[in-house]
Amino acid sequence: MDNNNWLSQLLMLGVGTTSLVADKVKEVSEQLVKDGKLNPEQAKDVVDDLMQTLKSEQGNFETVVQRQIRNIMQDVGVPRQSEVDELRGRIDRLERQLRDLENKLWRKP
Repeated sequence: MDNNNWLSQLLMLGVGTTSLVADKVKEVSEQLVKDGKLNPEQAKDVVDDLMQTLKSEQGNFETVVQRQIRNIMQDVGVPRQSEVDELRGRIDRLERQLRDLENKLWRKP
């Protein structure tokens, strides 16, 4: 499975959950206004506060998930992009050196 796809799916699950919670909170606040238990301004404040908290927690969730996935990938031996890039550079240099040596051998009379 593509790791980026897996991460995206996890993050979308968090976004979807947040969206469902937000919808339910709005429904409940509307019902409380209808029942006369909250005035519209109080309901708006409650919903706004909760939405701000959810957005903040969603960011924390994404950070924690990314950190955990990075740790898991490191534990199972998946190299970081910087390590792969370094190895590619070393391979390029070795290939150049090999071509240079081959060219020198062919040029000798």
